[in-house]
Amino acid sequence: MIDVTLFQNDSGDYVGFRMTGHAEYAEYGSDIVCAAVSVLVINTINSVEKFTDDEFNSAVHEEKDIVLFGIKSEKVSESAKLLLNSLVLGLEGIQAEYGKKYIKIRKKRKQEV
Repeated sequence: MIDVTLFQNDSGDYVGFRMTGHAEYAEYGSDIVCAAVSVLVINTINSVEKFTDDEFNSAVHEEKDIVLFGIKSEKVSESAKLLLNSLVLGLEGIQAEYGKKYIKIRKKRKQEV
């Protein structure tokens, strides 16, 4: 199962995430749930880097199947908010389509990445 923890600031804005695991929807190389989640996550990180001035930390630990991302500042730009909201929309859509058996999403207050 993919486990996604979304971090929010005191205003409720998304400021980061931690993703671990594999969906195990299908065999390695054919798992469309893993592929979809991976594309959303990687595209979000790349988009925040390219289209915003927000400073962030990110890390990928392939051997542990972990991706971490967090905006450094307390103030999140409107562009980064939109990109992170889009990520959440996509993840929730995947969960609605394929079920909680393959992707678990939870929300927590901000944690340093």
